[in-house]
Amino acid sequence: MGPLSEPTPESNYSKPPGIRFLEYIKGTRISYKTHQAIVLIVTFLAYASYHATRKTTSIVKSTLDPESSDVGLKFSPWRTSYSEEPAKLSWKVGDGWAPFNGPDGTALLGELDVAFLAVYALGMYFSGQLGDRLDLRIFLTVGMVGTGLFTSLFGVGYWGNIHSFWYFLVVQMVAGLFQSTGWPSVVAVVGNWFGKSKRGLIMGIWNAHTSIGNITGSLIASALLSYGWGWSFVVPGLMIVFIGLVVFLILPVDPESVGADKENDELHSPKKIGEGVTEPLLNSETVVKEKAVGFITAWKIPGVAPFALCLFFAKLVAYTFLYWLPFYITHTAIDGKYLSSTTAGNLSTLFDVGGVLGGILAGHISDRLGARAITAASFMYCAIPALFFYRSYGHVSLTVNIILMFITGMFVNGPYALITTAVSADLGTHSSLEGNSRALATVTAIIDGTGSVGAAIGPLITGYISSTSWSAVFTMLMAAALIAGLLLTRLVVAEVAAKIQESRSQGVSASRSPEQALEV
Repeated sequence: MGPLSEPTPESNYSKPPGIRFLEYIKGTRISYKTHQAIVLIVTFLAYASYHATRKTTSIVKSTLDPESSDVGLKFSPWRTSYSEEPAKLSWKVGDGWAPFNGPDGTALLGELDVAFLAVYALGMYFSGQLGDRLDLRIFLTVGMVGTGLFTSLFGVGYWGNIHSFWYFLVVQMVAGLFQSTGWPSVVAVVGNWFGKSKRGLIMGIWNAHTSIGNITGSLIASALLSYGWGWSFVVPGLMIVFIGLVVFLILPVDPESVGADKENDELHSPKKIGEGVTEPLLNSETVVKEKAVGFITAWKIPGVAPFALCLFFAKLVAYTFLYWLPFYITHTAIDGKYLSSTTAGNLSTLFDVGGVLGGILAGHISDRLGARAITAASFMYCAIPALFFYRSYGHVSLTVNIILMFITGMFVNGPYALITTAVSADLGTHSSLEGNSRALATVTAIIDGTGSVGAAIGPLITGYISSTSWSAVFTMLMAAALIAGLLLTRLVVAEVAAKIQESRSQGVSASRSPEQALEV
């Protein structure tokens, strides 16, 4: 343990002022495990706040365009085979907020969603490059403050009596750009602090921030609607700004930036049998940081393209549920009865709860097997029958609906969580980088950015094909899950081959040990 003033050579970042203050009060350096705890807690709160601000728009939609709760998207009317009609709400024609309360109001709200996700996906690629070249603590702080500002500006339209669609469109697009800074940054920071052997389980638990953020955003926005829909945007906006300041004050980007001793950290574990030409693509090693990796170089890292394309289809399925599940529940007779919008919204959170468990299971299983691709592909294949049963039997009773929704959320969000966390962190420190580990943010951005394109396309396509049949929607989702699994086939084969080789090596060693014992 050196003095507090001891410089940290080869550090690309400055020590956070909050860490300096804590060390000054304590009179000694903060331990490595304490730094890890700070990283998990602060990044968890940071990305939960991102999702809380992202969720507000879907909650406020029914206030901006009251008719949307009645008839759904104007360009894709609901078709149902049930004889009973969905319960009507007591909104009057003309209620809501111009320009969203007109005949094309719901279509305009849909355009806001598509614009937000499109800019978010595009911005993700640039954010990854910037994140690997800038101080991630500063970069993340700027992104959070910018997100809070433009989320609040959307709500300011309420008090400013603004009715220009272009105002809300531009605000949403800029908010999407700032939102794109979050995921590459938090995954890169967590990846810097945690070794590969338990990374899947740790990140699976940590990834619950997505669901916690969605639920928190829903509760806050819903509770504030009665005071004016503007508050539903401003309060979450102020919340993310506050947490952004916490990030600036206390988040340690990597061990070198705070002079932490890695001690027996797993990052320096020896390479496993089978590394080389037939190496499983997630067997990687982390070394001293050098210059940031270019965008094209990051795409060429073995495994990045297959996982990015897999996430395209996995996120297409996940985000279709995110945007359509409450509406689907509201307009589906469950045991002959239709649920209110509030009840349907609360019920839909069980999909996220299942996703939390799925993320933890996927991470833990992939750690135990040492096989990310096998785990992700298996979950995607299991999602196919889960989707089929939810569509076919979800209407039987509320209990059956809850169970099948939970299971569907587990298999749909499990690989989504695994790929965007542990897989991205593994590939960002892949051995093919030959000593350069400055690719975490870029790789994360490539994978999640490609997935976000699917997230934008899925709900949009659903709006159109649902006008023909919701069975067709679920057929599309099952096909997407199948394609997602098939895209990992080459990686699965590599991992299986490595496991067979490792098993044979261990078997040979075991068979020779008795002879060696006799010779001695």
